[in-house]
Amino acid sequence: MFKQIVVGVDGGEGGRDAIALAKHLVSKDGELTLVYVYVGELVRSRGSNPAYEAAEHEHGLDLLAAECEQAGIKARLRVAGSPSVGRGLHELAESSGADLLVIGSCQRGLLGRVFVGDDTRASVNGAPCAVAIAPAGYAQEPSTMREIGVAYNESPESEHALAVGRRIAAETGARLSAFEAVALPAYRFLGGPEPVDESVEQFVELARERIARLGGVEPHAAYGDPAEELALYSASVDLLVIGSRGYGPIGRLVHGSTSQQLARTARCPLLVLTRAARASGLGVDEPVVERVVD
Repeated sequence: MFKQIVVGVDGGEGGRDAIALAKHLVSKDGELTLVYVYVGELVRSRGSNPAYEAAEHEHGLDLLAAECEQAGIKARLRVAGSPSVGRGLHELAESSGADLLVIGSCQRGLLGRVFVGDDTRASVNGAPCAVAIAPAGYAQEPSTMREIGVAYNESPESEHALAVGRRIAAETGARLSAFEAVALPAYRFLGGPEPVDESVEQFVELARERIARLGGVEPHAAYGDPAEELALYSASVDLLVIGSRGYGPIGRLVHGSTSQQLARTARCPLLVLTRAARASGLGVDEPVVERVVD
């Protein structure tokens, strides 16, 4: 589970979905931080009026306090101005030393805003931690963690996802399963002579056998487009863990077709992991106001 979770909240349903998911993923000794980002361009359009900026901070704190009370949680509250919501989330997660950023998938909530505009996309590509995405409506019927699913394909990123999935399953008492989408026979990528009398069914069975050999994991595999097959698989689990490479989780959600599609189509919460270790102890220059609510 995660010890330092930052939750993006804006007063909409997406933020409430994110809070509900964060409550499932925080460790017993962990801390939740609810964050509200107001767009700095609004401040500049009013001539960087200190009174207006102070009013935005106070509004954000009041909004977060209300969401915190409604959810019945203890959390740290942080508000910051930023040129974009995505950049603000990134910086608040970084300055909080977060190991997880949780956002909602509501198109009118934070995720919808994160995917709007090149500037926003660029500002969050380097997210310093894992990102969890709560599906729309999750706060209304939050599921217990009965089964954790992992997207697996023998890559280092999927091995990392499997290790995290094992940890979450152990701490929640959930079952663990893994799924491999067999898109094309491996020999087409690796070269060499083509196998004789191999069928799609045999490749799928080989994938199941590879997963079964991992131990302690219920194996699943199917032939088809990875994003589509993983979306179908996600309907049978309570959390889907996927690995990521390159630009960090949000960057992959924007630039990687499989992750991008899953962010919109997964039937359960999606946990996207970075390959690199989370950076810690990094500060930012943005002015931040904090309040702790008991």
